Amino acid sequence: MVSARGIRVVLSGKEILDGVDLAVAPGEFVGLIGANGAGKTTLLRVLLGVLKPSAGTVSRPRRGGAVSGIGYLPQKVALDPDAPLRARDVVALGADGGRLGPPLRSATLRRRVEETLQAVGASQFADQRIGELSGGQQQRVLLAHALISEPALLLLDEPLANLDPGSAHDIVLLLDELRRRRNVAIVMTAHDMNVLLPVMDRIVYLAAGHAVTGPPDQVVRTETLTRLYGRPVRVLRAEGRVMVLADDEAPQLPEAAHHRQPFDEPADRVGT
Repeated sequence: MVSARGIRVVLSGKEILDGVDLAVAPGEFVGLIGANGAGKTTLLRVLLGVLKPSAGTVSRPRRGGAVSGIGYLPQKVALDPDAPLRARDVVALGADGGRLGPPLRSATLRRRVEETLQAVGASQFADQRIGELSGGQQQRVLLAHALISEPALLLLDEPLANLDPGSAHDIVLLLDELRRRRNVAIVMTAHDMNVLLPVMDRIVYLAAGHAVTGPPDQVVRTETLTRLYGRPVRVLRAEGRVMVLADDEAPQLPEAAHHRQPFDEPADRVGT
């Protein structure tokens, strides 16, 4: 599906990632977790192919000998609230994506748009202008935009940012259903790991340029994250939520400071 080996990224003289490995299988749900500036978005951009790593190799899905089959939802999408675009128009814009061959015929495109809108639960507001929709509704439309080209891999950068807890929960359940039904692999960054814990197969926890990968219950442990950060941290579980905190006897970790409360800070501050 997609694999990355020995990824190293240096931007403006600063090392963002160093020796990161990742392999994703069809239908797998992988969460990229880490504090602000840990390199989550950078790793996604490397996987997508828009950022060349300083070292390391990446293998991506191919169709007809060409790299294709990737749907991408960036962290920030500029949607003009006054644009005369309906939800279905936004979805249709993603139809040809990296697909090879002639453009889709209008009847085929209309059918594909309707099927994709239905798949993400957006049929009921398909004819509303995109600027009139709520945040959760817009995310469904943008997800449909990424899905309409029938990708084998979805790369999602903070799709839950600025959503209320109920909408975030609904989007996560929708993603889980889609990957099971379509066997599409999902790699998703998130500021709050808790909302992903019920659906993630594996977690990639990034800190200090390095990563630990594995099942969440094996990665999110005091001893594992202490080794990753290179200094003491504690993992606490309470009322079904997980918190990662700097150890009381150690200086507060810049990388972990946002974990001093459960992962509920706004995601729009995530760095590279």
